[in-house]
Amino acid sequence: MKTVRVAAVQMQHRPGNVPENLNAVRRITRRAVEQGAELVVFPECCVSGYWHLRNLDRSGLLELAEQADSGPTMECLASLARELQVTVGAGFVELADSQLYNSYTVVMPDGSRATHRKLHCFVSSHMSSGDQYTVFDTPFGRCGVLICYDNNIIENVRACALQGAEILLAPHQTGGCDSGSPFAMGVVSQDVWDRRLTHPEEIEAEFRGDKGRAWLMRWLPARAHDNGLFLIFANGVGPDDDEVRTGNAMILDPYGRILSETWAAEEKIVLADLDPTLRDRCTGVRWIRARRPSLYGPLTQDTGREEDTRAVRFEHLRSQRSDPPGE
Repeated sequence: MKTVRVAAVQMQHRPGNVPENLNAVRRITRRAVEQGAELVVFPECCVSGYWHLRNLDRSGLLELAEQADSGPTMECLASLARELQVTVGAGFVELADSQLYNSYTVVMPDGSRATHRKLHCFVSSHMSSGDQYTVFDTPFGRCGVLICYDNNIIENVRACALQGAEILLAPHQTGGCDSGSPFAMGVVSQDVWDRRLTHPEEIEAEFRGDKGRAWLMRWLPARAHDNGLFLIFANGVGPDDDEVRTGNAMILDPYGRILSETWAAEEKIVLADLDPTLRDRCTGVRWIRARRPSLYGPLTQDTGREEDTRAVRFEHLRSQRSDPPGE
């Protein structure tokens, strides 16, 4: 790994408006590169839009879906990467072999690319979950990608670290979610968002509190620290169908320390220079070397308590309806 300046983007997408969202990707990427960014990380499904997907039938999803290697997202990212000599990643709905995926493509200046399919997809019963980790080489080091809920499962981050990931790209659409837990997120009122310019203290309290940053701080730094990874957290901000995303874009070092962050209620780019020497003797890297894999067989065995991600994500709605929203 070598020193690299990275950018984590928080942006508000237009649901279903691929051309408009790609225009935003182009505009923001140029701004980030003007500030020296060599890697620009956009949020999950920033091209297609996210939370409204749960209300679409298969034909509606197919209208938004594209091939990873030849669709408008790939064409946009490849053009930016080549012209600006930047590595850039964005999320979209992928169609492959008649299956639909929540996917994320990263394209490098030489045209090489990597595409990750979300391992724990729950937004629509018409969309499938991926079945492999995505770790790849870039001009500045070895990167992994985990999309939103993928990062909640600690084994996923460790698997990426064991495959040599030094930097983890963590695109999200989170915060402000109806999680069902009193201490893990919660709905942000649309009225509070609408008053953000006249009453900024209200929206800041929500974004910095349990519905946003405070929730992230309970687990996100641990993912970076315990695995000796730099972590780039990119997120949506503002209304996403009937929820309000909390942004909180941030970049963490391998000790779980925040190098750069924002809680602004607006589109924002946060930047940081990643110093590879921090990994030389960081706690997480040393702990990985101290592993005893012969003890870990039980980690790969079913306990009988496993459930489909959709069931877990919408558990609090079970008593109210038989299926998650839109499914």
